Amino acid sequence: MDETLLRRIVEALERLSPPPADKPRLGEADAFVWHPESGQLRAVARVAGVALDLLQGIELQKSILLENTTRFAQGLPANNAMLWGARGMGKSSLVKAVHAEVNRACAGALALIEIHREDIRTLPMLLNLLRGEARRCVILCDDLSFEKEDADYKALKSVLDGGIEGRPENVLFYATSNRRHLMPRDMIENERSTAINPAEAVEEKVSLSDRFGLWLGFHNGSQDVFFAMIDRYASAYQLPIGTDELHAAAVEWSMTRGGRSGRVAWQFIQDIAGRLGVRLTS
Repeated sequence: MDETLLRRIVEALERLSPPPADKPRLGEADAFVWHPESGQLRAVARVAGVALDLLQGIELQKSILLENTTRFAQGLPANNAMLWGARGMGKSSLVKAVHAEVNRACAGALALIEIHREDIRTLPMLLNLLRGEARRCVILCDDLSFEKEDADYKALKSVLDGGIEGRPENVLFYATSNRRHLMPRDMIENERSTAINPAEAVEEKVSLSDRFGLWLGFHNGSQDVFFAMIDRYASAYQLPIGTDELHAAAVEWSMTRGGRSGRVAWQFIQDIAGRLGVRLTS
């Protein structure tokens, strides 16, 4: 083949291939969002979240996740964690609050990196980018779950197991989900009914959640827990309203929303603060 033609082919192929990802600048911020299409981490100037002490009704979950994350920040062994359960009970809020608390105690100790559910198949690429970095990182995937014909769970399982390279020592993976096993029940039942060996097929699906060292369950709150959430917010933001009036309004609000979750409590606080003319500043 003509050398000139061969060189032109090589140059064309080089132009088509994606450029190598730049090393992340993890010192730019304390939080980032992963953009796999460009292989870049976008810095987040301010994380939307609430202080750890404002989260009520999840005391055990708070203490366990804070201890695990603090150990990791100190360079000690720690576990990947799955936070599962009722909607709006503070799963992702807890991860962000714990991250902020650890960095408050030791400035810059951890970087929080958000990966979107639809990008979970690119998690190995992100880990390779972070491998060998000095800064320790917690990767958060919020509302993680898998549907029928979704094979991304296999990539996640391999990452959680560590693969041949092993999970980078400077990285932990935290996920939140409304499903304990990350799969819908009908998906698991379908595997059981169609597989040659039903037990093995179901085990393949369910075992994904077993890869997480920590399972933290979140359950719907009682009225007393709901009031504790409301009272803590009202005290923190110094809302000028009596307890009886506050609770009566909170009950009415929860009835219209059909639930008493932490999310509903925060939405109520925003509404009542607006009616009282109080600005909610962090």
